[in-house]
Amino acid sequence: MKIRLVMLGKTHNAALRAMVDEYIKRTQRFTPAEITELRETSAAALRKLKIDTASTLVLLDAAGKQFTSQQFAQWIGQSRDRGTREMIFLCGDAAGFPEEIRASATQKISLTTLTMPHEFARVLLAEQIYRAFTILSGHPYDK
Repeated sequence: MKIRLVMLGKTHNAALRAMVDEYIKRTQRFTPAEITELRETSAAALRKLKIDTASTLVLLDAAGKQFTSQQFAQWIGQSRDRGTREMIFLCGDAAGFPEEIRASATQKISLTTLTMPHEFARVLLAEQIYRAFTILSGHPYDK
C-alpha cells in the first residue's frame, strides 16, 4: 500500500519540514510514501494529482474519528489487508479545506482534540503513520 501526504500550502518552518521528511523517509522502509504540497487549495488542484477512485482519501478534520496509536495502526493494517493500494492523507492549511474537498473524503480523522498549528499537525501525522507501520511490523520503535 502506498501512503501519500497531500498538504495544502507549504510547510514554511524548515525544522518542522525536516521532521516530516524524516518520518516519511522512515516510513519508506515499510511501504512507499511521498509528500505533495499544493499551492492552490481548490478541488481543481486536487484533481491534478490524478487520484485513483479506489484510493482511500483521509481528511484531517477536528470533528473526525479519533484513534489511539494502536487503533490507528490496526485501521491502516486492515485497509492494507483489504487490498487498499493507496491511502492519501489530506493535511489542510490554516484555513482548512474547501467544501468540495471535504465532501470527497472517504474518511475524516482527528489527531487530537487540542488546537495546534497546521504545520505541527503535519509532523504529528507523519510520525503516527511511521509509528503505525512499526506497530504492524513488530518493530521496537513503539515501545
